[in-house]
This record gives sequence, structure tokens and C-alpha cells, in this order.
Amino acid sequence: MSKNNASNDLRAELASLADTLEEVLNQGSSKSRTELSRLHQKAQDALQNSRDRLGDSGERIAQSTRDAAQKADSYVHDKPWHGVGLGAAIGLVVGILISRR
Repeated sequence: MSKNNASNDLRAELASLADTLEEVLNQGSSKSRTELSRLHQKAQDALQNSRDRLGDSGERIAQSTRDAAQKADSYVHDKPWHGVGLGAAIGLVVGILISRR
């Protein structure tokens, strides 16, 4: 799953949680004890579901980061001089940016 899809899933999950909590807050003052209990349970379920799904999204993002790091490590091991050149180029750019301050 791409970062964009994970980000969209995160936004959708947070929006769903916000809608559920808004419903609980808006309807809380005018409901009976039984209805309040039902709304409380609905809010708890939504929160738990969000936590579960957000944990899954975080794990997918972490896995894609680990995969990218592993590919970069393999590339540098396979082509060490390219890695040295890239490191030197990055160092040069950072040095130029720091010297301008």
C-alpha cells in the first residue's frame, strides 16, 4: 500500500471518529440513560476501531520505510562508488546552504 493510500485511510478514519464523537456530544444531553449508554458504547467501539486501523496504517508505513532503507543499503553495497559520489554531492549541497547563512 502506498503512502498516499495510507494517508487517505488515516484521514477517513479520523473523520469517522470525529463524526461519531460529535454525534455523542450533540445527542448526549437529550437522551435517556439507556440511549446514553448505547452512544457511549458506540463511541468506544469507534475509538477502538480507529486505534486498530491506525496501528495497521502505521505498520504499513513503517514496513515501506524499512523496504526503502533495505533497497538503499543494497544499492550502496552493490555500487559503493555511486554511494560515495551521492554522499559527496549531498555534503557539498549542505555545505553551500550552511555557508550562505
